Amino acid sequence: MSTDGSDAAGAGTTATDGGAVKLPAAAAGGTKRETPPQSSGARAKPAARTPGRAAPRQGGAPRRPGRSTPRRVRLTVSRVDPWSVMKIAFLLSVAIGIAMVVMIAMLWTVLKGMGVWDNINDLLRTLETNGKSFDIMDYVGFGRVVSLSVVIAFVDVLLMTAFATLVAFLYNICASLVGGVQMTLSDD
Repeated sequence: MSTDGSDAAGAGTTATDGGAVKLPAAAAGGTKRETPPQSSGARAKPAARTPGRAAPRQGGAPRRPGRSTPRRVRLTVSRVDPWSVMKIAFLLSVAIGIAMVVMIAMLWTVLKGMGVWDNINDLLRTLETNGKSFDIMDYVGFGRVVSLSVVIAFVDVLLMTAFATLVAFLYNICASLVGGVQMTLSDD
């Protein structure tokens, strides 16, 4: 390239970082000028690269980084909010309590359908010596079993919620002493 900005082979082109750019011809004399676009300052500074972002291309669209391995991030769980732990533990224990009541009702129904309660009744009647009629359904009837399972589920909800909240408080105390649990996450 010559000092006046024109090339012998390619008059009207200018070399830049991204390749040759055609400059418009002057209206009057037809001379070509080499003036790269500049900002209001003396010289344009190159854009600072942010980690994790690709530098923009000449056309303005960002370039996607080509990673051969997934990105890995190391995180530390330094504090757990006890209020959110209590809410989640309450909802999960309610779900477990409902599942337990349904499971016990289904199990009782299956045992009744298989005739287990009648066989236990017959066995206990043969062992009885004083002649009274014994009925096991007085003790393990469907209503009694389901009522007892509801009471147990209610107590379970209270205990699991309180225990999870207590564990959150204890975790926060231990994490303040030793720094918390460290995890490594990666994107696939």
